[in-house]
Amino acid sequence: MDRVAYDETGIANDSNTSGVSWEAVMAGAFVAAALSLALLALGTGIGFSAVSPWANAGASASSVGWGAIIWLGLMELVSSSMGGYVAGRLRTKWVRVHAHEVYFRDTAHGFLVWAVSLVIAAAFLTSAASSMIGGATRTGAGEASAAGQRGSEASPNGYFVDTLLRPNSFNSNQDNNAARNEIGVILASSLRQGNISPADRAYLAQLIAAKTGISEPEAERRIDDVYTQARQAADTARKSVAHSMYWTFLALLIGAFCASMAATIGGRQRDNAPVS
Repeated sequence: MDRVAYDETGIANDSNTSGVSWEAVMAGAFVAAALSLALLALGTGIGFSAVSPWANAGASASSVGWGAIIWLGLMELVSSSMGGYVAGRLRTKWVRVHAHEVYFRDTAHGFLVWAVSLVIAAAFLTSAASSMIGGATRTGAGEASAAGQRGSEASPNGYFVDTLLRPNSFNSNQDNNAARNEIGVILASSLRQGNISPADRAYLAQLIAAKTGISEPEAERRIDDVYTQARQAADTARKSVAHSMYWTFLALLIGAFCASMAATIGGRQRDNAPVS
C-alpha cells in the first residue's frame, strides 16, 4: 500500500507519495498476459480450422498469413486495452496533483502494464504458446523426416565428420537414410557458405549417380537445380521472417498505445467515481 503523508492543514502531501501504483500495474499486466494467451489459443484454433492438407481446399497461404497479422494486431489491442484499463481503475487516487500530471501518470501506468505484460509473456508464456502451436503443427508429420532432420542437426561438426568418412566407391544398396542425412548436411553447409564447393559437388554427383542410375553430368545438373531452388526457398523464408517481425513490431506499438489510452480512461473513471 502507498503511504500518504499529510501537512499541517491535514491535506495529503503528494511530495511523499509514490507516483506509481505497482499493485495496479502488476494486476493489469497479468490480465493482459492471460488474455494474450487465451486469444492466441483461439487464433490458433481458427487458423488450423481454415487450412486444409488437400490442394485447392481451405484458405490459401496468403489469406492465412494476412489473417494471422490482423489477429495479432487485434490480440494486442484487446489484451493491452483491458490490462491498461484495469490498472487505471485500481491505481491510487492522487490528491493535490495537477490534471496534466494525473494524465501523464495514467499514461505511464498503461505503458508499464504493456511493458511488464510483454516481459511476463516472454518469460513464462512463450514455452506454453510454443508447445501449443508446435503440438498442432507436428500432427501428421512423418517420423522419418523428423529423424532425418535431427540427425542432420545433431552436431555442428556433422559436416566435417561426414567428410572424413566419405567412401571412395558407392553401392546402390547402401542405406538411403544415411545418404539422405549426409546430403542434407552438405546442402545446409553449402547454403551457410553461400556456394557449393567443387569437392562437395563432385561427391554429390557420384553419390546421386550411384543411387539413381543416372550419369554424373546429369546428376550435376540436378544438383545445380536443387541448390538454386534451396537458395530461393531460404531467401523466401528469410524475407518472410523479416516481414513477420515488422508486423509484430507494429502490433506491439498498437498494444502500447492502447494500454496507455485505456489506463487514462480507467483512471479518469476512478477519480470521478462517487463515494458511497
